[in-house]
Amino acid sequence: MFVIDYKMQNYFIAPLTSLDEDVKYSFGLKSPNRNMKNYDFRCKYISKKRYAKAFKKVQWNMKNGNSYLLNLTFATQISTNLTLDEVYCCATAKFKLKFFDKFVCFSPERFIKIKNNQIRTYPMKGTISARVPKAKKVILNNPKELAEHTMVVDLLRNDLSKIAKNVKVEKFRYIDKVKNGKNSLFQVSSKITAELGKNWHDRLGKIVTNLLPAGSITGTPKLSTCKIIEKVEGYERGFFTGVFGVYDGKNLDSAVMIRFLEKDGEDLRYKSGGGITIDSKLKEEYKEMCEKVYLPF
Repeated sequence: MFVIDYKMQNYFIAPLTSLDEDVKYSFGLKSPNRNMKNYDFRCKYISKKRYAKAFKKVQWNMKNGNSYLLNLTFATQISTNLTLDEVYCCATAKFKLKFFDKFVCFSPERFIKIKNNQIRTYPMKGTISARVPKAKKVILNNPKELAEHTMVVDLLRNDLSKIAKNVKVEKFRYIDKVKNGKNSLFQVSSKITAELGKNWHDRLGKIVTNLLPAGSITGTPKLSTCKIIEKVEGYERGFFTGVFGVYDGKNLDSAVMIRFLEKDGEDLRYKSGGGITIDSKLKEEYKEMCEKVYLPF
């Protein structure tokens, strides 16, 4: 098992046969171990003023050609009567990780999957509340959302071309439904594949690190966009927006660490965000960041 933080400065690697009991993970949508009906979950979002300051700096950089897409994130202060173990056990998500008593992640987004010498990635970009009338049609026909998603797909195609051959977009802009507390979100993804060759096991470390940080949680062009993120966010992402995965000697599967609840002493923070383009609207992007702060029970 491997867990790598956003900046690739901290990582955890351990054999599955001797994994610490305080590290728990799950791949594939499964029924939670218990039902959670009554719990306290309160949020103290960053002010819209603070968000607007960063948002305007991002768009200034876009007007000056330094970035075309940037994933802007912030930390929300959380108050809850639940433990990280309880959140992990009760969450419904495709990819779950509880990492010691530090954080729990219940991510809907796969990073890469390698099987039969083929690498696959599934960039996720575009979110809308399922309560919006004709939500699927609305998000698929939104020019800003189309541009944002297309840029991420192009970025991931370019990333894969550095470590594999025959890169193909096999499925463009399909929709998944993600449980958002008592409500749901629709999220837009694409499927991109490429061929690695039989010797990929010998260069597994380079394959993973050459794709990091993940394009869907940074932006394009990646290098200059990451520098802007460092200046405007004003906090450390840590393991948030990093990746975790499992390699069994034959295949590899992994996920992007979004939907992320972190413990720091007695404090809890939920980190979330969304993609910004030159066409983004402040009100809508702030709302999206806030809507992604939830527990998937």
